Amino acid sequence: MNQLERRLGVPDAVVIGLGSMLGAGVFVVFGPAAAAAGGAGLLPALVLAGFIAFCNATSSARLAARYPESGGTYVYGRERLGPFAGFLAGWGFVAGKTASCAAMALTIGAYLWPGHARVVAVAAVLAVTAVNLRGIGRTATATKILVALVLAVLALVAVTGLAGGPVELDRLDDPGGSGRGVLTAAGLLFFAFAGYARIATLGEEVRDPERTIPRAVPLALGLVLAIYLVLAVVALGVLGSDRLANSAAPLADVVTAAGLPGLAWVVRAGATVAVTGVLLSLLAGVGRTLLAMARRRDVPGALAAVHPRYRVPHRAELAVAAVVVVVVSLGDVRHAIGFSSCTVLVYYAITNAAALTLGRDPRRKLPVQVLAALGLAGCLLLAVNLPASSVIAGFAVLAAGAAGYALRASRSHPPGRPSRSHPPR
Repeated sequence: MNQLERRLGVPDAVVIGLGSMLGAGVFVVFGPAAAAAGGAGLLPALVLAGFIAFCNATSSARLAARYPESGGTYVYGRERLGPFAGFLAGWGFVAGKTASCAAMALTIGAYLWPGHARVVAVAAVLAVTAVNLRGIGRTATATKILVALVLAVLALVAVTGLAGGPVELDRLDDPGGSGRGVLTAAGLLFFAFAGYARIATLGEEVRDPERTIPRAVPLALGLVLAIYLVLAVVALGVLGSDRLANSAAPLADVVTAAGLPGLAWVVRAGATVAVTGVLLSLLAGVGRTLLAMARRRDVPGALAAVHPRYRVPHRAELAVAAVVVVVVSLGDVRHAIGFSSCTVLVYYAITNAAALTLGRDPRRKLPVQVLAALGLAGCLLLAVNLPASSVIAGFAVLAAGAAGYALRASRSHPPGRPSRSHPPR
């Protein structure tokens, strides 16, 4: 038995998408993105990142409805563009999202116990993995609780900032950075939106996927974009562009600047809860992509096992957790975010390229082919405008994966060996 059970409806899928996105941008990326964009350039960068994410969401939803199984673009790339494109997508996703898991775990440690962040990060990875190993139903339930708590904290920040800020709207007109800076910020902010496709990676576990996925993906993305825009306006209006760019905890600083420093601990606790929710969904998504790759022997086949009781890819999830623990012990949260953004943008570029092969969809009013083309161009544009170290590291890892794929292919089909389509007599 190696099939997953379909348990999730539209509300569950939306909640998992929210849990994957909410927190990363608000609590981790806003400061560095504001610095890259020149402060007020954060708003156009956020809109640009959201638009590209919407293009990707449209492509992901179409493909996930056509191929409702675990693996996301790894599956879509193989089916629409060929095995190598699928492998590159899967490799980029696993590498980038493993870095994301490490970044989230380190963020939890930094908020809870700064002096021992790595120890707390390892404990967080182990605890979240234990939840995921109990089954996707438990993951969805835990994510619902986390999302509710995070929304309450974010609402507290917005209301406090608006009521006691004051929010100086003229700060939103401060000159931003260069066009390159806005593109860099948008690439970093994309890190905050990428969770919407976690719904697609869970495609084998949603009920009626042709109906559920196309509804859940844009709904989750739209809700998160609206929340991010409100909080970005409040943060810029209260703190100003310079202070926001230099802030390590911008939402806590908003509450402090509004005259209620005693609530800062609530925001910090909310940040911990939010990032835990992101980590919960990230580990689940990476494990299921690894499961799909193992089924096709692009990674060791032993990882394709599904637990007979809990119906989860337990070996794949344990393998991911082990790698994340190693990265947490050696890595840095800032570089992990840039690296993750680069490889994941390449992943979504392949998503859009695969969607372009589907042709027109007469059932949709949106120009889906145009959105796929814009998503493809936008992903590549943001990827190459990230910080140089992130671009070099990201493309080096992708190249290493491609080289390994080519080597394995040459061993499977050495010169002179007949192909499968022409078996020996």
